[in-house]
Amino acid sequence: MEGKLIERLEAAVTRLEAVSAGGVSARRLPDSGVEVASDPSILAFDDLMAQYAASLSTAAEKIGGEVLDVTKIVLKAFSVQRELLIEIKQTQKPDMVGLTLFLKPLNEVIMRATAMTEGRQSDFLNHLKSAGDSLSALAWIAYTGKDCGMSMPIPHVEESWQMAEFYNNKVLVEYKNKDPNHVEWAKALKELYLPGLRDYVKNHYPLGPVWNASGKKVSTAPSKAPAPGAPAAPPPPAASLLSSDGSQPSSSHPKQGMAAVFQEISTGNVTAGLKKVTADMKTKSRTDRTGIVSAGEKETRSRSSSSSKAGPPKLELQMGRKWVVENQIGEKKLVIDNCDAKQSVYIFGCKDSTLQIQGKVNNITIDKCTKMGVVFKDVVAACEIVNCNGVEVQCQGSAPTISADNTSGCQLYISKDSLGASITTAKSSEINVLVPAAESDGDWGEHALPQQYIHVFKDGQFETSPVSHSGG
Repeated sequence: MEGKLIERLEAAVTRLEAVSAGGVSARRLPDSGVEVASDPSILAFDDLMAQYAASLSTAAEKIGGEVLDVTKIVLKAFSVQRELLIEIKQTQKPDMVGLTLFLKPLNEVIMRATAMTEGRQSDFLNHLKSAGDSLSALAWIAYTGKDCGMSMPIPHVEESWQMAEFYNNKVLVEYKNKDPNHVEWAKALKELYLPGLRDYVKNHYPLGPVWNASGKKVSTAPSKAPAPGAPAAPPPPAASLLSSDGSQPSSSHPKQGMAAVFQEISTGNVTAGLKKVTADMKTKSRTDRTGIVSAGEKETRSRSSSSSKAGPPKLELQMGRKWVVENQIGEKKLVIDNCDAKQSVYIFGCKDSTLQIQGKVNNITIDKCTKMGVVFKDVVAACEIVNCNGVEVQCQGSAPTISADNTSGCQLYISKDSLGASITTAKSSEINVLVPAAESDGDWGEHALPQQYIHVFKDGQFETSPVSHSGG
């Protein structure tokens, strides 16, 4: 049994090495006789890939198609990061320009995964978004200190996965009773980051990558000059539109613009070029006139009026107490960080967007949003969902109260810490609550909240109970 497991892990490593063909090769440390690839941190990264990448690759091969394609990109990104870690051990710490050039190979791979989710419809869109968003965790390698604007490496990996977990959970819920291969893939993807990448960073780079002070410098030289035989750039035009000749006023030159209009009025012959309107051209005499407005015209008018009413998109902190997120459309990576328990969050008029709230806040209100996803950690008072349609809300920490009012379609994910939350619904339909399983590796349980009730007058008062449907 152990022999077969070792063979599978070796095969996975072989596939990863094949995927990374064309990357930066492992070189020797300066003034050292040992290979960089034998450094303990690099060997630990190889162990990380051997332990977690094999199951992810196996599950993706069972599914095939776009899921396999995006999985290959994920593994390619990890392989590129391995080569960058090798390079870091031979390179001096660069400035911001040099760091951007240094991380370009990793950024290009991440952009390939992001491109798979843009401008297309796919049956596996949740898989693609989960994999694509997860790759932002690899940006921990760009951490250069507390003033760089990033979270420290360990929190960065955890926060990046939380964004991807929103879509990963949707895969688990969608396929838990349909196809175990998709469930296996989603679980393997999570394990690659938590605990995989997180524990690796914790053990080897908790304060960020360690550069080599005596190593080589990152090349930031400009692009090469054109060859001597290359043609030179064409010369500028001989005369400009604002040349001295043309800038002098002259009555022989015809006037343009409003000057021509005033000149025409001053001549007194204002109506010389107008056509005469005959009787058959008048509106009351037209035979094609109708009072019926087509459905297409109505739709166009309604769209234009609704778009004109919507204000500009906002994501800002007002008066230091209230975060306002308004009119965000198609924005999948909205983030509110650096918040505290005294602040509230108000989300209004957003559509087809995703917002992540990092940290504890006092209150969250989601108002008049459509196809909106909100992920938050802890809330002190309540999370309110009002006048919404097709929203998804995930609580990763604790929330004492959650309410849905006049809402149609809401997927509510609650964590183990918020199982005791009070959930209130009014004038709402299709409210589904998903709770985690008792086991850490179990599937989420989905519960539909009742929306129909029976009221019976009994013993001088009405007794209310939800309608239960039973099949024959």
